[in-house]
Amino acid sequence: MTVAIFLGSLLLAMAIGIPIAYALLLSGAALMWHLDLFDAQILAQNVINGADSFPLLAVPFFMLAGEIMNVGGLSRRIVKLALALVGHMPGGLGYVTIMDAVLLAAVSGSAVADAAALASLLLPMMVAAGHDKARSAGLIASAGIIAPVIPPSIGFVIFGVAANVSISKLFLAGIVPGVLLGLSLAVTWWWLVRNEKVQPPPKASRAELLKALREAVWALGLPLIILVGLRMGVFTPTEAAVVAAVYALLVAMFVYREIGVRQLAGIFQASARTSAIVMFLVAAAMVSAWLITVADLPTKVIGMLEPFMGNQTLLLVAIMVLVMVVGTAMDMTPTILILTPVLMPVVKAAGIDPVYFGVLFIINNAIGLITPPVGTVLNVVAGVGRISMDQVTRGVLPFMLAQFFVMFLLVVFPSIVMVPLRWLTG
Repeated sequence: MTVAIFLGSLLLAMAIGIPIAYALLLSGAALMWHLDLFDAQILAQNVINGADSFPLLAVPFFMLAGEIMNVGGLSRRIVKLALALVGHMPGGLGYVTIMDAVLLAAVSGSAVADAAALASLLLPMMVAAGHDKARSAGLIASAGIIAPVIPPSIGFVIFGVAANVSISKLFLAGIVPGVLLGLSLAVTWWWLVRNEKVQPPPKASRAELLKALREAVWALGLPLIILVGLRMGVFTPTEAAVVAAVYALLVAMFVYREIGVRQLAGIFQASARTSAIVMFLVAAAMVSAWLITVADLPTKVIGMLEPFMGNQTLLLVAIMVLVMVVGTAMDMTPTILILTPVLMPVVKAAGIDPVYFGVLFIINNAIGLITPPVGTVLNVVAGVGRISMDQVTRGVLPFMLAQFFVMFLLVVFPSIVMVPLRWLTG
């Protein structure tokens, strides 16, 4: 009955168009009323405590870094470098998209920001070259969701806070799976365009390649600084976010000189609006997280999953299927905030490493950004690329299936995640 009231009130509120953050508050209030615990002061206190977290400071700073990258020319120079490196290959613009997605993911951590940048810069080029527009848009959408997996990842920050798991370890554990997602897209793109008669751009000369590398080296320095700093223990993930934002700002203003003082207010406002949405979601979800613990819902979920508890692989498959279903109807951040406090006790009871589970969980939620009907990244690519949702959905399907294959490969072979993590953490 407790589960039914929580889910019923949440889904009903969402169905009538109430924003997800307010829906979470309403479902929390309904559960408090059911448990005879309703107190407006407790409700407000949990909302405040939900946002009062030092690790969560990483979210607005990574958002700011991503905004500066797009406005300040860092993203564009990374695209030019990839174009000079692999653009001349058959289907080269697709490989450029994938390479750019991996490089941008190592800087921004936001799937929406990366997908918007790639769609605006590369989709017109791919269509002009003769590639199918729906397929190209699908590749860009699926490449954009690598951002929440490769560090620095906003998804890992939110999961780490909600699950009380080391964010630094999550960052380092996401590197190899993120690269594998990119490789799966490259193989799928190669298979799909192998018979296309599309003339790739001319091969860049050595001088052009060196010029592109020289212009992009400042942008490429950012992920290197973050990863080395985290690996060496120089700074925490929150401090890394501040370093990323300050570094991007200095490069954009004084090296590339594409941002002036007058533009700063608009950049700060844009990142603040996006950050406020995420932070309010986190704060509202903390009410539900507290009530889920009080109502002992994890114990009920463990009971439901009891048949799978003896086999970690089967349990993870069952959980991944559940998250896949939820991901079709809910955005990434609320899914993380709602399911994490429910699933983590199950994962710990089964003896599954929380960092390993976090990587699988975030990959699944990231793919949920391109699963219809909600598919936030699909909507972004459709809007930026001026293409219908039906076309983007059709184009993204083969790439989405390839990424799901990688996810279940990681379920079957945990060492793909854990061995590199042990090496990176020493």
